[in-house]
Amino acid sequence: MINLSPSVSQLSAQEKRSLLADLLRKKAQSIPLPEIPTEYYQFNQFPEYLHLKQQQQELAALGLGNPFFRAQEGIANDQARIGGQDYINYATYNYLGMCGDPQVSEGAKEAIDRYGTSAGASRLLSGEKVIHQELEREIADFIGVEDSIVFVGGHATNVTTVGHLFKQHDLILHDALSHNSLMQGAVLSGATAIAFPHNDCQALERMLRERRHRYQRVLIIVEGVYSTDGDIPNLPELIEIKKRHKAFLMVDEAHSIGVLGKQGRGISEYFGMNPHDVDLWMGTLSKSFASCGGYIAGSQALIEYLKYTAPGFVFSVGISPPNAASVIAAIRLLKTEPQRVERLHQQAQLFLTLAKDQGLNTGLSQDSPVIPIIVGDSWKSVQLSQNLFKRGINVPFMFYPSVPKNAARLRFFITCNHTEEQIRYTVDTLAEEVAKLPENH
Repeated sequence: MINLSPSVSQLSAQEKRSLLADLLRKKAQSIPLPEIPTEYYQFNQFPEYLHLKQQQQELAALGLGNPFFRAQEGIANDQARIGGQDYINYATYNYLGMCGDPQVSEGAKEAIDRYGTSAGASRLLSGEKVIHQELEREIADFIGVEDSIVFVGGHATNVTTVGHLFKQHDLILHDALSHNSLMQGAVLSGATAIAFPHNDCQALERMLRERRHRYQRVLIIVEGVYSTDGDIPNLPELIEIKKRHKAFLMVDEAHSIGVLGKQGRGISEYFGMNPHDVDLWMGTLSKSFASCGGYIAGSQALIEYLKYTAPGFVFSVGISPPNAASVIAAIRLLKTEPQRVERLHQQAQLFLTLAKDQGLNTGLSQDSPVIPIIVGDSWKSVQLSQNLFKRGINVPFMFYPSVPKNAARLRFFITCNHTEEQIRYTVDTLAEEVAKLPENH
């Protein structure tokens, strides 16, 4: 037993606790704290940042310069002006030439005059504009469903929708090549997320047969056109599978709305399917529709629930009036000029056919304006892109983790405004430069 001095023993319980706390605090202060590594509190010492700098140095050592953030000096269409020079441009999503079209630009200008440049608040509270309602009706009617909701960003549309609708006891089965935004939404949801092999409906069927009964809600996610490969899923079979297993089906049409089908109404028109058979239609407004943002379209109940509860909508400002107006103008112009879609199909098919005739590896691309040229090695893709740039062709490269390892590529986006002359020159030049690449890099 500890023999307390008379002075201590006479202290009250409260005073003893205070004294003990003071002694412990002094003891703790006398012990030197371990040093905190700089990588824990300085951004320029993050290992991830240092890795980025190392990659930039490797590019510089190869004499390739910095191929990123090339500033364009005007409208990005079939041509782009960079550093005072004009290039044939395959680095834009402006599939239908709506960005820069006088009617689309005029619609945005008129909206600025009427509403200003910002919605000014969350739409749920005080940011709702008449033009927002007009836009969402236009999108829903174009797709052929009951209603739609517009978010300020395409990536945020997927993150907040998937993350909000599905929870811990749910299952998300997504195509192995699904976009990052869909994966982030699945992580946010807390649901069990499993990839099925790309465009493999038989594998998806097996996974549902084995797992469906263990979960409450089940979501199947695919894309209308896959943004790195340019191929299209089998929508009729996917609809059959989702009905059989009582699951939800979500189709990300970022690269297929305005592109597939005779009138550009997307993958449902391409296959001649009823749009109501898909539960969640997602699309972006930055590609065929010359704006910025994203949408979810579907049933009235789905859209009403999202408008009142989805965090990325409720706690975000509404899409800006000029952005909303440019989408409305682009959709209406497309309805009067469906030949834009027909020309897009013709030019994309011409590029694909010529590339295959040259023996170039176009991967899985079919019936879409997204055409990869696969070279395998990462640095070869960078070198090829830079060599083409020197010859007047602007095309981005892609390598791991954006695409699988050893599947690095250039990715060509075809627009309705590309000419046959541009395409033939590009494919001939491309074949020449691919032949010059060393076998081992």
